[in-house]
Amino acid sequence: MTDTKTRIAAGLERAFAENGFAEPNIDSLREAAGVSLRTLYKYVPSREEMVLCALEHRHRRYMQFVFDQAEAADEPVLHFLFDKVSGWMASEAAHGCLFHAAVAAAPRDERLRALLAKHKREVAQAVAELSGLPKRQGEITLIVEGLMQDWPLHGDKATKSAKNLGDLLVRAG
Repeated sequence: MTDTKTRIAAGLERAFAENGFAEPNIDSLREAAGVSLRTLYKYVPSREEMVLCALEHRHRRYMQFVFDQAEAADEPVLHFLFDKVSGWMASEAAHGCLFHAAVAAAPRDERLRALLAKHKREVAQAVAELSGLPKRQGEITLIVEGLMQDWPLHGDKATKSAKNLGDLLVRAG
């Protein structure tokens, strides 16, 4: 991805995360991206493409944020990963999952639904691989999704619950 497209994607992600998907108009999205309208449309030719671009950027950032350094963790890997998810929630997603919000805003958009599914699948696969639980992706998805849904209400209590469930999952094999 070019530096310009990365800058645009980052600005769009920030605008949608802060304002939702209905509120920002094209001019505010252009302003958030820090480019001219012509440049914005050159890289992302429609509002739908802007949403997808922002979410693809967010996916890359999330995967890096959560999974970098996981293999070198000094604690059980699920504990490390659940702490990272909680850290992401605290710094980036206090209102919940941006992918779910995008699909809620456009429930019939198949490309958004596919991107949501890809994001959740890749997260579950990475957690399952790192934790040595390759056949437990469904359970891992439920724990991670539960953590993300509960975190805005309960913060560290949600993280502790996720760790407890992760410990049970590890013991069950």
